[in-house]
Amino acid sequence: MLKAIFTWWGGATIGARLQIGRGGKLVGEDETGNKYYETVDPKFDYDGHNRRFVIYKGYADASKVSPDWHGWLHHTFAEPPTRVPLRRKAWEKDHQPNLTGTIWAWRPKGAISQGGERAESAGDYEPWTPS
Repeated sequence: MLKAIFTWWGGATIGARLQIGRGGKLVGEDETGNKYYETVDPKFDYDGHNRRFVIYKGYADASKVSPDWHGWLHHTFAEPPTRVPLRRKAWEKDHQPNLTGTIWAWRPKGAISQGGERAESAGDYEPWTPS
């Protein structure tokens, strides 16, 4: 119970869930399981716009939100992607969350997690040492 009150990284806090429950409606869900809500009561409006929320599935990380849902959350698009899908160009790749800091992050040869040994280069540097 205390964890749900004070932490936000494992899901929505109690306050967010109460506000969404009182004045929000489910608009849609993305392919990763994140759920998107919008307020319907004008008393919850913010700067003349309906408030829009995302409740993440799992760890709360903004990079998990795809471009189409990001545009809807920030009022760039009036209609959610469930009603009006974002047109994609043929050269666009699928959305991927930022993997920095995770076990799936890219680690170059010579990184500490890869053994820490890097190959010397022709113009290798000389470290500064105080006199």
